[in-house]
Amino acid sequence: MTDQDETPWRQHELKCWPSPFRAMRSGRKTFEYRLNDRGFRLADTLLLKEWDPEKREYTGEEDVYVVTYILSGPKFGIPEGYSVMSVRPANG
Repeated sequence: MTDQDETPWRQHELKCWPSPFRAMRSGRKTFEYRLNDRGFRLADTLLLKEWDPEKREYTGEEDVYVVTYILSGPKFGIPEGYSVMSVRPANG
């Protein structure tokens, strides 16, 4: 399929700094706040790759999450062009 709106879901590869990456992995953080420059949609998957900003390289750690809810701006205090996404681990 060529039209992205016809695709049931897409996977987005995203950098994630160590502190939020560990919070996601532990289950304490269950959302992602991002500039929505990718057209995030329900059921998309987020491949979060841990990024070390000091070394400017990936650590090799990564996890996959499924988008279960999206709230996009401009409303509810979310700026236009940004989204807050509820996520759950893809394997759970």
